[in-house]
Amino acid sequence: MASFNKFKNVLMLAFDWILFGAAGVAGHCQVTVAQPRFQQADSSMNVSLPCSFSASGCSSPQPEVLWFRFLTSTHQGLCTPGCTDQKYKVHSAGNNISLQIKDLTEDDSAVYICGIAFSDSSPLSKQTGDGTVLTVTGSGKQLSHGKLISMIIASTLLFLYSSAVLISFVVYKV
Repeated sequence: MASFNKFKNVLMLAFDWILFGAAGVAGHCQVTVAQPRFQQADSSMNVSLPCSFSASGCSSPQPEVLWFRFLTSTHQGLCTPGCTDQKYKVHSAGNNISLQIKDLTEDDSAVYICGIAFSDSSPLSKQTGDGTVLTVTGSGKQLSHGKLISMIIASTLLFLYSSAVLISFVVYKV
């Protein structure tokens, strides 16, 4: 029985190689998609989420580009393939695609997934990226570099003034 299972496994591997390997590696469409894992943005700005793909053996020149987002308890098709909301816009430059999100709010924090779909019937002709975790922070929650320096200068001047007043009281009291 063990030799039959080995024979069956070898036969299945040979069958897969004939169908998908030798006969189809060059003729079958194969797509890979890459996205950054994390991106952070401030709610006072717009953001652009990048996605890149590579394709080999695909018959159609341009794929359909799809964008989805997964929230805490639900998912949403953003651009499947066209964007229906004015908040989202897809930009394409060759194999680099980006999703621009306008008027960010903290509610836009989610996992954004880019999908590439060629019309070929190969199982590898339609792929998605691993997703980009977008974290949107409130505009007033982070200090800019300039504000931080201003606060340090003001604190230093206040300390020097308080020290001068304290020293003058000590000197004139004695």
